[in-house]
Amino acid sequence: MLTRNWPIYCTLAQLRQNQLLIDMETTTEKAMVGTEVPRVEELPEELQYIKYEHKLEAEYLPAIRALISKDLSEPYSIYVYRYFLYQWGHLCFMALHPVDSSLIGVIICKLEPHASHSPPTLRGYIAMLAVSSQHRGHGIATELVRRAIDAMAQRDADEIVLETEETNIPAMRLYERLGFVRSKKLHRYYLNGNSAYRLVLLLRSVDADATNDYALDDRDIALR
Repeated sequence: MLTRNWPIYCTLAQLRQNQLLIDMETTTEKAMVGTEVPRVEELPEELQYIKYEHKLEAEYLPAIRALISKDLSEPYSIYVYRYFLYQWGHLCFMALHPVDSSLIGVIICKLEPHASHSPPTLRGYIAMLAVSSQHRGHGIATELVRRAIDAMAQRDADEIVLETEETNIPAMRLYERLGFVRSKKLHRYYLNGNSAYRLVLLLRSVDADATNDYALDDRDIALR
């Protein structure tokens, strides 16, 4: 049973018309994890957003691991990152500092067929999202998620799913303003004992009853 009373699927145009994205994204992104709000660095208006490429691994993979590890509930080996980046680097986007091109935000995703629906659907999956604490409040996380949604929609994704800790209220608000809805609570999902919510964004009409039928086949990878 979905927890929000709005259409179960929507177009990208409808998502972009949601004025709350503009009005509220700063509040959301000041504290993606935890309650302490660090000092936010002022940035020039034009940030650099680039798609990950294999040739950038030596320069940016260590920075990606360091940035994501600060906020994750579970440690991930380099093989987890390579699992995603080698196969779906085109669905990974990075936000770079406009002055020195250092990494300040990243989103990592995958897209593959999923057989829990009949007929099978093409499911996008947001595995990791992180923005450095001193650069939150600039709409970076929202822009990264938007780019990932666009990239997966252009590749005919039927739906996009993710999990996030139930205590990470800012992250859930961000995703819900982008059209995601909570489909399931996963008790004691993380190694630290915290529970999670599974959220789903349906880009095409899919059997509503099937949205609660997600198998835990992604549990052994990484989801944030």
